[in-house]
Amino acid sequence: MEGRVKGEPVEGGIRVITVGDFMTRDLVTVREDDDLALADSILRLGGIRHLPVVQEGRITGLVTQRDLLRSAAQRSHKTTRAADIMVREVVTVRPDTSLVQAAKIMLANKFGCLPVAEEDGKLVGIITESDFVRFAADMVQDLDMVAEAVSTGTRA
Repeated sequence: MEGRVKGEPVEGGIRVITVGDFMTRDLVTVREDDDLALADSILRLGGIRHLPVVQEGRITGLVTQRDLLRSAAQRSHKTTRAADIMVREVVTVRPDTSLVQAAKIMLANKFGCLPVAEEDGKLVGIITESDFVRFAADMVQDLDMVAEAVSTGTRA
């Protein structure tokens, strides 16, 4: 997939579905020096489980709901910064990464999300398990419509 332009057809004229087609672009992020109380509020109020940590637009870490729970159980004070608990070795994908490749990375590593970054590290999106479930539901719904059309002799 390296070097492929989004939407460029592959052999046989079939376009590969990319991470960029499904990623969430409207991101909520924190900075390394933000207090964990802020991160906790953002996660709860936003109904999200993954919070990218950025400095100057580039991803430097990831704070998850699980990280916050673990931190609260291990620390006696509540004034901890995001940098103190964030995962620093974050695996990212690029927008032109195939959706299949992203899914395989997530499954192999048991990741709940993959931040999407440009080559220079600039964060441009995130793809989560929820995005894949939504995609699967849409595909199953389409298959059901086709099966119904075939069984009734009509076209979808």
